[in-house]
Amino acid sequence: MKNKNTKTMKLQEAVKKETLAVAVGTGIGCLALILLFFVFYKIFPESAVKFDYRVVLGALCGGAVAVANFFFMALTVQSVVNVENRDDAMRMMQVSYRNRMLMRGVWIVIAIFVPVFNYAAGIIPLFIPSLVIKIRGIRMGITGKKPPEAD
Repeated sequence: MKNKNTKTMKLQEAVKKETLAVAVGTGIGCLALILLFFVFYKIFPESAVKFDYRVVLGALCGGAVAVANFFFMALTVQSVVNVENRDDAMRMMQVSYRNRMLMRGVWIVIAIFVPVFNYAAGIIPLFIPSLVIKIRGIRMGITGKKPPEAD
């Protein structure tokens, strides 16, 4: 039975669009990373750079963690906007930040110590969403487009 006091939060269209854009950009970045590992391996087959399933698995899982991190941040921002008490809003943002950094930290430890992942290919994707956001911001500035409006 559903509690009458429980508010269900509707995912805003802006959150959906931005998360999709970050997911697509991160996916492209992860594919480029995989391709880069492959090219380096073909050029320098005797080097420390190896290309195998661990690179692909690391990049895909790292990319998924990066997109999840962005999505959870966007959800927090969406919910904090409606909080009237500044201290409560700050507390919500701090808890979200701590939990998201914990998620990233756990992934980094897993990527380093679990042998089915290439640690570099698993960690590098964590930086891709930031790059995607910056590139989108530059493109919006050049084209004069505005970011999606919140519902």
